Amino acid sequence: MSLAVSASRRRVLAAAAAVMLLPLSHAFAQQAAPEIGPTDAQAKARAGQLTLIDVRTPEEWRETGVAPGAGRVNFYHPGGPEGFVKDVLAKVGGKRDTPIALICHSGNRSAQAQRLLAAQGFTNVYSVSEGMSGSSAGPGWIKRGLPAEPCKAC
Repeated sequence: MSLAVSASRRRVLAAAAAVMLLPLSHAFAQQAAPEIGPTDAQAKARAGQLTLIDVRTPEEWRETGVAPGAGRVNFYHPGGPEGFVKDVLAKVGGKRDTPIALICHSGNRSAQAQRLLAAQGFTNVYSVSEGMSGSSAGPGWIKRGLPAEPCKAC
């Protein structure tokens, strides 16, 4: 049995996840997500001051690699928002006050994920403003020359 998912199937899954998250995104649209820059996030993660979690898809992890030590929790979790929150909670040992920095492609998903987690009682969550690939906020993790490791188990 192949674990590969066709591009059309990924689009369908992403669309379904987006529909499930739409009510949540509307509810959180007015809230600003606290941000941290990639360089600061990397330094604090390396110093053990926060947990870095990559909320991109497995395909994206394979494409660019993942920051060393970053946990991986797909924002478009097959278990919906509840599955996403459960997996993030597992990454931080059940402690909702653990400092967390969420990173995605450009900072959009990580901001949405930050607001979702805040609504679920997480108290110290940041969005990495530029993401892995950059945005209008800046060049991003990769172009800044910050380390990324191949994702062999994605």
